[in-house]
Amino acid sequence: MNTTTAPASRVLRRIDELPGPRGLPLLGNAHQITLSRIHQDVERWAREHGPFFRVRLGKMRALVVTDHEVIAHALKDRPDGFRRTIRTSQVGAEMGLKPGVFGAEGQAWRDQRRMVMASFAPGHVRAYFPSLQRVVQRLQARWQKAMDAGRAIPLQEDLMRYTVDGVAGLAFGSDINTLESDEEVIQQHLDKIFPALFRRIFARVPYWRWVRLPRDRELDRSVAAINVAIAGFITQARARMAANPALRTQPGNLLEGMIAAADEGDSPLTDEHVAGNVVTMLLAGEDTTANTLAWMIWLLKRNPEALRLATDEVLRVAPDPAAFTPEQMASLDYLEACASETMRLKPVAPFLVLEALHDTTLGDVHVPKNTFVWCVMRHDTVSPRHFPDPLAFNPSRWLDHADPALTPTSPKRVAMPFGAGPRVCPGRYLAMLEIKMAAAMLLSSFEIEHVGTHDGREPTEKMAFSMAPVGLQMRLKPRRTA
Repeated sequence: MNTTTAPASRVLRRIDELPGPRGLPLLGNAHQITLSRIHQDVERWAREHGPFFRVRLGKMRALVVTDHEVIAHALKDRPDGFRRTIRTSQVGAEMGLKPGVFGAEGQAWRDQRRMVMASFAPGHVRAYFPSLQRVVQRLQARWQKAMDAGRAIPLQEDLMRYTVDGVAGLAFGSDINTLESDEEVIQQHLDKIFPALFRRIFARVPYWRWVRLPRDRELDRSVAAINVAIAGFITQARARMAANPALRTQPGNLLEGMIAAADEGDSPLTDEHVAGNVVTMLLAGEDTTANTLAWMIWLLKRNPEALRLATDEVLRVAPDPAAFTPEQMASLDYLEACASETMRLKPVAPFLVLEALHDTTLGDVHVPKNTFVWCVMRHDTVSPRHFPDPLAFNPSRWLDHADPALTPTSPKRVAMPFGAGPRVCPGRYLAMLEIKMAAAMLLSSFEIEHVGTHDGREPTEKMAFSMAPVGLQMRLKPRRTA
């Protein structure tokens, strides 16, 4: 039995002994939450009930944990001690999504993880840099066109096109180019997946098993379109590999590497696993990176000094988007600190729900097998115990020479935007590179005239598997030369 260590003199508490919000029979606390802001509802309860408390959402009973050290222990005890809830994979399968590394557990995860990690290794991503640079230049041209026409830029929509185009080349070596197309694109189908998955995971009644509403039929069409597109990419990749057998030992992208692994005699992987991992990379790479970029641009505009420092660094280190290099991007320390500070304040995954695979303990709480553990990721990250003036946007906290008063606790230990342990996000290097390249292009090429919602209010945090800002628009003006 894996445990966190509790002092021998302390008696372990049972979950039903813990505090928690008062609920109703049958419903539990379900009537007290709104799905689109469920993360904020649970965070509010955390401030009231402390680092360990219990909640019940209908049939779902969960131990809620806010302490970052306890959460890190649970994350590191995967895949043997904890897993994602079985409901996530069940709902994904019902939607017609192919199995990928995100939803895989146990040995199935180990089989797929090696290939995925190798595909996203820094050296592989570095080799893809010229292709990613072309995607950045297309985003620059799109924004130049909008600025010249005096149009507001739908920030998240454009950034999602950017991230889909960026990850697609690495994932399956295809230039899908949604940035230069206003036709129906794969990104528009992908946008329907995560919100539907999120709704169904928390649905009280799985109505879609008996009744298909219009949005369910629209979802079916999008999943079918994605699966057809991915099958086409696999066919094209197999044709390339047949024409060039060297790709089996030196694959050029994730898709070719997965196919080569699936074709090995003792491999348990199939084309279904290959397709599932391509979809996983597209979905995970689209929402998370695009939403982080959108939040970061908004926060920079709200904080003029941080915007000035970031702009000065970009103009000094990487002033020309057409000539960006990997070395320049690696030298943008302050810009990377801006991304880290954004993920501290506006994490796209403000909570994770795990399931215990055996009896264990977390802190001083006994956790029976099959217990759901709700990890509140944005609690300690905005706590004055760990970050003085915790709600302020201060990227300097993340610099190597930061004032110790800014970070009494190591920020990288408290904030875990890419997870922790064996299942840390394999795409974290690519995500940070995409963020820095897009932000550097923006700051070197334009001045930000306005970023916000149409009514001037602070953007609402909307939870739909990832946490996104609602309704951000951006207006640009030409950068003034010195």
